[in-house]
This record gives sequence, structure tokens and C-alpha cells, in this order.
Amino acid sequence: MTSPDLKGRLALVTGASGGIGRATCLALADLGCSIAAHYFSNEEKARSLVQEIEKRGVKAEAFKADLGDYDEVRALHTSVTRALGAPAILFNNAGTTLSKSNLPSISDLSVSDFERTWRTNCGSAFLLTQLCLPDMETSAWGRVIFCSSVAAFTGGIVGPHYASSKSALHGLIHWLAGAYAKKGVTVNGVAPALIEGTAMLPGATAELEGKVPVGRLGRPEEVAETVVWMVRTGYVTNKVVAVDGGMFVQ
Repeated sequence: MTSPDLKGRLALVTGASGGIGRATCLALADLGCSIAAHYFSNEEKARSLVQEIEKRGVKAEAFKADLGDYDEVRALHTSVTRALGAPAILFNNAGTTLSKSNLPSISDLSVSDFERTWRTNCGSAFLLTQLCLPDMETSAWGRVIFCSSVAAFTGGIVGPHYASSKSALHGLIHWLAGAYAKKGVTVNGVAPALIEGTAMLPGATAELEGKVPVGRLGRPEEVAETVVWMVRTGYVTNKVVAVDGGMFVQ
């Protein structure tokens, strides 16, 4: 069934207060999904998002957690399942650069910052997926999607901490997709680049637009549309799709 009825299915979206997370929450809510919206620091945006989703007539709740702390990841999953039930859709969207970008030398990055970036971008996504998969397997239906980056293909310009943490997600996607393909669970990734309205833009808009073949920055809604396609289509798994205006040729 390529277009399942998603009404009532619970979607857990990490980093929901950011541009891509917000757009994806709204897109899934428009399909009837209940939404567990994770945030770390911007409670005001998270609460506002929940109110907007509830106006669409679906359930939504905001959940705070520091994804750099594995205990908080476990607590996030517990809180979501107690309040709303088991997620059938997981969008591992949250990520960090630790506000470090355009590093001229590997010596400019400490091993502690490297490890924290990995823990937030990859380790917490692994753990949250590990926690959500058993219920998906039991119900024989699930969607797991990771938010990677074009930097995972090219190295990018942020730094080795970010690029390597995102490329690690690709190996995780490939293993998980193979292991769960016959269990009703699809596993995919979306790899955005230079999306407006996000905290990941490493420079001024005009300068960045010149790097994109289509001549503009991407919109969060365009990434969300790709995620929705992966949620709706059960015949797509083990894929990482770049949403980058043609910057990277796969």
C-alpha cells in the first residue's frame, strides 16, 4: 500500500522548533498524524507550533530534551509514549554544529567537541531509533527517517565534527533498512543543503545563493515534502535523498 491512511499515527519529530522540523510537523499533521514535537531550548516556538497543529484538529504535545545526554533521550521516549503512545513515525531531525564553522585546521576542534557533536547528531538518533523500533516491529508498520546533510557526501564547510557525524547516519540507515525491510519498517534519510530559516546557514544569503545551481536557497517545506513522500511510500527504503538545489550529483 503506497499511500497509507496516516490518521492517528504518531510522529515523533526531533528539533521541531527549527525550520525543517516545524515544516515537517505541519505537513504530517495535515495528513492526520498526531505530533510529538521535541525541542531543546526554544519552548516558545515549540508551544506555538503545538497550538498551530491543534488548530488542524490533531493531537500534539511538546517535549523538552537535551539530545547530547543519553539519559534525556531515554526520558524523552518514555514521556512521549506515556502521553501519546508509541511513535509509528520517527524523524531524527535535530542536529548541531556547536556554533563551529569554517574551521581552517583540524587542530581548531577539540576531541570533546567532536564527541559531543557525534553524540547529538548520531548517537542520540541511534538510541531513539533503538527505543522506537520494537513497537514499530510489533505493529508491522513504521517509518524512520534521518536528517543528514550534503556535508555527509562532500565534507561541507562546517567542519569534520559535523560532516563525519552526518555521514555516520548513512551507514546506520543502510544497516537498519536491510534489517527491517521485511518487518514493515522503512528507513531512509534526507540530506538538505542551504535551507533558509534554519540555524545551519554558514554565511550571508546572497553569497550562499551563488553556490546553488538553481540560484536560490531551499525552503523548509521542500525538505518536509521529501520526508512526507518517504512516509507515504512503503516501497522506498535504504535511500538518502539530497535536497540541495543541484549542489551534489549523486
